[in-house]
Amino acid sequence: MTSPPSARPRRVAVIGSGPSGLYTAEALLEGDPELHVDVIDRLPAPYGLVRYGVAPDHLKMKSVIRALVTTFDDAARVRFLGNTHVGDAGIPGEVLREHYHAVVHAIGSAIDRGLGVEGEDLTGSVGSGAFVSWYCGHPDATGSAPALDRSGVVVVGAGNVAIDVARVLARPAEDLAATDLHDEVLERLRDSAVTDVHVLIRRGPQHVKFTPAELRALAKLDDVEVRVHDDGLLAAGVEEPGERRMRQNIETLTAWAADPPGAGGRRRIHLRFLRSPARLVGDDEGRVAAVEIERNEVGDDGRVRGTGETDTVDAGLVVRAIGYAGEPIAGLPFDEATGTVPHEAGRVMLGGEPVRGSYVAGWIKRGPTGVIGTNKGDGAETAASVLADLPDLGCPPRPGGDAVLERLREFGIEPVQWDDWRRLDAAEIALGERRGGTERVKIAERAAMLEAARGSHTSAR
Repeated sequence: MTSPPSARPRRVAVIGSGPSGLYTAEALLEGDPELHVDVIDRLPAPYGLVRYGVAPDHLKMKSVIRALVTTFDDAARVRFLGNTHVGDAGIPGEVLREHYHAVVHAIGSAIDRGLGVEGEDLTGSVGSGAFVSWYCGHPDATGSAPALDRSGVVVVGAGNVAIDVARVLARPAEDLAATDLHDEVLERLRDSAVTDVHVLIRRGPQHVKFTPAELRALAKLDDVEVRVHDDGLLAAGVEEPGERRMRQNIETLTAWAADPPGAGGRRRIHLRFLRSPARLVGDDEGRVAAVEIERNEVGDDGRVRGTGETDTVDAGLVVRAIGYAGEPIAGLPFDEATGTVPHEAGRVMLGGEPVRGSYVAGWIKRGPTGVIGTNKGDGAETAASVLADLPDLGCPPRPGGDAVLERLREFGIEPVQWDDWRRLDAAEIALGERRGGTERVKIAERAAMLEAARGSHTSAR
């Protein structure tokens, strides 16, 4: 006998299985012992940014997965529904909404911001999101390997992502063989002709956003020299920043300017301060061949201005790492200026009023800021709003756990559930054992991921 709707447990869908989604799900489950949560992701694998945004050699940062996985400990109340796209290409959001008391969107910010300079549309000019997705083995990035057949690369940015990109490009491929790099990525890096990575930083060394640990890691790379180009600012002495993190960076950069770490290394990372790309120069085939760089100065008002003084560096690849923006979500309001969904404490707001049953968490809520741990408090705030509102949200038209699966199949979706993911996980671990010396090797192609998840993967080689 089917239970009446009033007797059925309340259900919440969390769309996105990265840190923001899983921390939100965890807080929801802890806040209501009778609540059921479905964590929905368009990819066959969970963990979002940790799996597909953290550099492969950041093993300590990736270890946060050990905490995130505990969200799925209560199998009776939480499900993973991977390979489930919500939107025009899958199940429409308004259809999914019929099965849940509330829906939390925790989808992140996926759009690379542009430079706004001539030549940006040339082949070989890419955003860091796309580049990081490639070397992290994201299914959407397979087949998009960049050409690494020329000696120079330019990376634009003053944050940790820029440093990650430079490090991966400069680091000996054999060092990366001990990570979870997809085989095709590892082979491309082994064949790389890159010798010089130029990181363009529009402000001075006292303004960089690198964390001290990220910066210092560059000095530990085998056979890589780190050169600081700062127009002599550090030698002359810069005003000591008030923030401890920035003071530590100044100390490191000052030491490096006087005594470059890894001097004589086969590859070089150039940290070029007070420099911005003015123009990307293409060859006859429409590919980036060089970058025209303008020297900057910082005025008394703190604004950066170009001086008109330029030089040019040869580069076959340009990676911009200057930030991300979110994409609009069908049926929800969107602030184009911030790239976020308007909200109050995670409640989606339209015209000063909450959109009933709709919530946001993570970057789509606050913008691409903070570190992985920032999502814990952010998710807890959104979960508190959901839990406070649930008694007044009413019962959805089609409640019930099995009803969700039936509806997904009506739209041609066969979700990857937790046991399926565990088979995929085991297949990747087996690949790592075969490579030797690494915990896992990622399976990147979506079809191969699904084969492994369904228990039919035969390419563990």
